Amino acid sequence: MKKLIDAEVAFKSMKLRQMGADVKVINSKMCYVKFDINGLKVSYVYNINKHGRYFLERIAPYPIALREFDEENDIIDIIEIDIEQFKNALGSHNIDSFIDINRRLSEIIKKFEDLFLYYNVPEEENEIIYKKLDDIEKEIEKTKNSAKRVYHKKDPDFLK
Repeated sequence: MKKLIDAEVAFKSMKLRQMGADVKVINSKMCYVKFDINGLKVSYVYNINKHGRYFLERIAPYPIALREFDEENDIIDIIEIDIEQFKNALGSHNIDSFIDINRRLSEIIKKFEDLFLYYNVPEEENEIIYKKLDDIEKEIEKTKNSAKRVYHKKDPDFLK
């Protein structure tokens, strides 16, 4: 089986090189981690490459790339915090809408990419979308400022 996979990788790499890509094949291990928190499925996948780098992504309940780490313990620490936060969030009566909004945002990103890659979008449409994104950012900031913080073990990565 390994020889078949290696042959497939070599073939795909050759095709990508013919397209002009610089391809580096890195042998790695991939780990799939699943939790069931009172019926809420939370799943992660992380890759360990031959250079000892770890790339973590949450895939459920909605997909989000978390980041790259130097140490496996860092991955475990982040997953532990993430799981604590989801356990805490399960106590909220808004958990279902929170997850639905995140899923919709992920879908909107995919739709926007299709729009950009398949259509010649007029600049005025881009400006309208920018304004709506600004409005969403302002609403998130306003909500953060008026909401009670419920998790203190770690500071938010993107909200300041």
